[in-house]
Formats: sequence, structure tokens, C-alpha cells
Amino acid sequence: MPLLIAVAVSYMFGSIPVALIAGHVLGGVDIRNTGSGNAGATNLYRIFGLKAYVAVLAIDALKGFASAKWAPLAAPAGFLDPLQLSILCGFAAVFGHIFSVFAGFKGGKGVATAAGVMLAVAPGQLMAAVAVYLLVVGLTNYVSLGSIGAALSVPAWLAVSRFAFGTETRWEIYAVSVILAALILATHRTNIKRLVKGEELKTYFFKKRK
Repeated sequence: MPLLIAVAVSYMFGSIPVALIAGHVLGGVDIRNTGSGNAGATNLYRIFGLKAYVAVLAIDALKGFASAKWAPLAAPAGFLDPLQLSILCGFAAVFGHIFSVFAGFKGGKGVATAAGVMLAVAPGQLMAAVAVYLLVVGLTNYVSLGSIGAALSVPAWLAVSRFAFGTETRWEIYAVSVILAALILATHRTNIKRLVKGEELKTYFFKKRK
């Protein structure tokens, strides 16, 4: 029962639609009706700028990080060990972000929340993935492409750490990195189609906004 409660709380915490709330608070706007239509930090940036983007991105990441970190404290030891509890509750938060019970089960892409989970269980590889994200977005101005590249790079960095540097990593971390990467690919299906057609929206973080 404590385990089920921990998973349920993590899902509810992940379900909090931070970008939607910010849109209503900052300008009475439902961000799903403008820009890309996505209920995420990047679409919020297009309306309210960098400060709002960074704040929402940080809170979304915190949802995943906090869920993964508090789970071993909330649920007593049983058939799952602390790392497995962290991964399970972290994944529940990501699932909640994507399928938010507070937003008709239509949430964001899950990138920031997934990053928070990986920060909790594989911080070094997550930092390397952030570098990939910044490089791709800096070169192309496609946030979606940067997000996809960063997500796919996490399992790759874990493999590099293992085979190049002999870092011992639990199989559960490999598994969740692959699952989250696949999930993020799935949530970016329409973005991938637009990228192929050359119709994807670009985001210029360092260009002066009108």
C-alpha cells in the first residue's frame, strides 16, 4: 500500500500543468491555443519570454527529481530496493506530466521531467545530455531536435561510461534511460514529421524578441 501511494502521489505531482498555470497567471492565455499548441515550457517562451521559460523548465524538472528522490523515504523497503523505487516513482511523474489528470490527460512532452529523473539517478550522463541539447539547439534553433538528441544520448553516454571508463551502472538505469528516450520520441512524433517536411517552428533564445 505505501508503494502504491508513493507512485500515485508521484503521478499527481507530475501531472501539475505548470506551463498551463503560468500562461493563465502571466497573461490569461491557454498556451495550447497558440504557437505549437504544446503545453510546455518552450511554447510558453514564445509568448512570455526567457524568464518564464526557465522558471517552468526548472519546476518541471523538479517534479521528476523530487519524485525520484523522495520515493525511497516514503515507501518502506520491500521487494523493490531504493533505486528501483526512485525509478518507478520518477517514471510515474513523467507519465503524469505527459498524461496530466488536470489537463484532460494532454500534457507536455516530458523532456524536463525526464531530465529531472535522470539527474536523480545518473547525474553525470544527464549533464552530458544537456550539453548535447545546447549544442543541437544552438546550431539548429530546433528545440524538438535538441530534446530528441539529448534523450537518445543518455543511453549512449551510459554505455560510454561503462565501456570506456569502466563505470559500473545498474541495469535499471540503462532500462529507464531507454524507456524514457522511447517515450520522448513518441511524444515528438508530430515534431519529427514537421522536421522532415521543413515545417518545424524554430526557437531563437538569444534573438531579441518583438
